[in-house]
Amino acid sequence: MECVFVQVRCVPGETYRVAEEIVQRELHSELYSTSGDFDLLLKMYIPSDTDIGLFINDNLRTIKGIERTLTTLTFNAF
Repeated sequence: MECVFVQVRCVPGETYRVAEEIVQRELHSELYSTSGDFDLLLKMYIPSDTDIGLFINDNLRTIKGIERTLTTLTFNAF
């Protein structure tokens, strides 16, 4: 499994609805609301043999109310 963090910027007023949709789709290991340029932070585990960009595009970016995402790949846990 590949651990990735995805920051999500939502359309104003849609953050809670977007978060609920993410929860319903069971896409995350952890989900937080955040301050700053992005509204939500997801920790996701994606199967190693899966194209990460395609997975995010097909499963996360299809949620209405998401304006932008920023994905951070991880390599080692310390």
